[in-house]
Amino acid sequence: MAGWKDKRRAMQRYDLTADMYEERYREEQGAKYATALETVKLAGKSVLDVGCGTGLFFSQVASCASIVVGIDISRKLLLKANSAAKRASNVYLLQADADYLPFNAGSFEAVFAFTLLQNMPKPKETLEELKRVTKPDGKVVVTGLKKAFALNAFLDVLNGTSLHISSLMDRDDLKCYVAVMSSQ
Repeated sequence: MAGWKDKRRAMQRYDLTADMYEERYREEQGAKYATALETVKLAGKSVLDVGCGTGLFFSQVASCASIVVGIDISRKLLLKANSAAKRASNVYLLQADADYLPFNAGSFEAVFAFTLLQNMPKPKETLEELKRVTKPDGKVVVTGLKKAFALNAFLDVLNGTSLHISSLMDRDDLKCYVAVMSSQ
């Protein structure tokens, strides 16, 4: 039950900070998005944004993806994300737990999880769930917050899964590592 308690604490923390989330994290998140999108092309692809927060990523991908689905465990963040989702006809939102995604296997061509893993009690299991909903030739992009993961610890999490690292960016201008992985 410790896992659910950890998730509940994270949900409550994000519910409390929902009103200031964009002001606090817009620039930092934007740098992560730009870095991830340097190596992942989304034209016409189905995209899942796990831990979508207030929907900041939607403006980066909605115009080129065929469909974008954002999920978050925080109801208040999703209420904020609704404004961003309404700006595009192909963006949909769901409240869900990243460890139990309500999608069939192989539903998405690209799955993104920015600033999620440090909030998950068993990040390796979370990554396996992300892989499950990714098409066999798809990409999974995750970040690891540097203040939560030393590089070796982040690599241990990534290498402890059945995903294969295509690229790992560790730039000084980012507060996180950005990993692009393939599901094959």
